[in-house]
Amino acid sequence: MTKLDILATTVAAVCVAGSVLAQGKTEGRIDQVSTHMGEMIVTMETEADAKTERDTVRFEPWQMADDLLNRDDIVFLMRHGPTDWSKRDIVDVSPTDCDNQRIMTDTGKQDMENFGILLAANDVRPGKIVVSEWCRNQQTLSAFLDGMRLVNPDYVEDLSIETSADLNLLLSLQGAPTVTAMREMISTWTGEGHDGPLLLISHFTNIDELTEFHVYEGELLVLDPKRENRVLGYVRLKSASPDVGHFSVD
Repeated sequence: MTKLDILATTVAAVCVAGSVLAQGKTEGRIDQVSTHMGEMIVTMETEADAKTERDTVRFEPWQMADDLLNRDDIVFLMRHGPTDWSKRDIVDVSPTDCDNQRIMTDTGKQDMENFGILLAANDVRPGKIVVSEWCRNQQTLSAFLDGMRLVNPDYVEDLSIETSADLNLLLSLQGAPTVTAMREMISTWTGEGHDGPLLLISHFTNIDELTEFHVYEGELLVLDPKRENRVLGYVRLKSASPDVGHFSVD
């Protein structure tokens, strides 16, 4: 029996936004919503019997569900979460200078926490995380882990986490000079010794250079090292949308 077969019966006790959830009243579910698209849902119920259904995660293609749930040897290549585009990076800003670069919005942080909740509640969890030094990436990681932790603190307790300049914004000050190192991380990932895929949190420019895919803020691509790093599909919040920095937005 695969994880997908038993997912609907998986429950957890979590605490969300200050409300204590009733024991055994948090459920993750994966549905097929079209020929090619799947959806991850989590329904949570508080001790006051207030049932809450959060934003959902969409993934495509639907046929990728088995890879998401049963393979540790795939790689999640993720762009940082939603940011405030009214505040642009100053020229040659340092990756760790949070006062002078574009950072995540409060809504973006909540989105990434929801993303962590939705994936973890549906038994999709990374076995190792490597993240860019940039503040918006570090904020994405923090919010994502907060969400996973709400589902089950054990999910992040022994998780291997690294910060790497090899994932820094391409060609920026102290940035990655090329995507060669990132490509090597993906190509050599086997999942051995890790209970879950590799998650890399990088930037639009790096991901575009490596894959030629234009991803939304907070979106992740699923890559298969066994198939020459082929992109198997994408996973993102249903509420995700194009940003003004990299897409034509009316």
